[in-house]
Amino acid sequence: MGQSGESKRGFAAMNAEQQRQIASQGGKAAHEKGTAHEFTSEEARAAGRKGGEVVSQNREHMAQIGRRGAVARSQGLGLGRGRNGQRGGREQLASAGEQQQET
Repeated sequence: MGQSGESKRGFAAMNAEQQRQIASQGGKAAHEKGTAHEFTSEEARAAGRKGGEVVSQNREHMAQIGRRGAVARSQGLGLGRGRNGQRGGREQLASAGEQQQET
């Protein structure tokens, strides 16, 4: 088992859309039955804190985030609502990050 010659079976053999539909049905059933876990705000905070601690240990990743933020700020590409009420540009931010890597 686990050899590269074996074909995928069951859930792994399904395409992403089929997997999403089945997972969605399971989540809905659990909520209807009352057995689905719903995070309290404290549990959510603890999970976010734990994830943040893990990702912040990757110094290269954090440096990359900082560089992208600096590029976005210098080019006026904030992600929130601007003065004119329009949404910021994630697409613009992504292309700005690509431009930064090229230089």
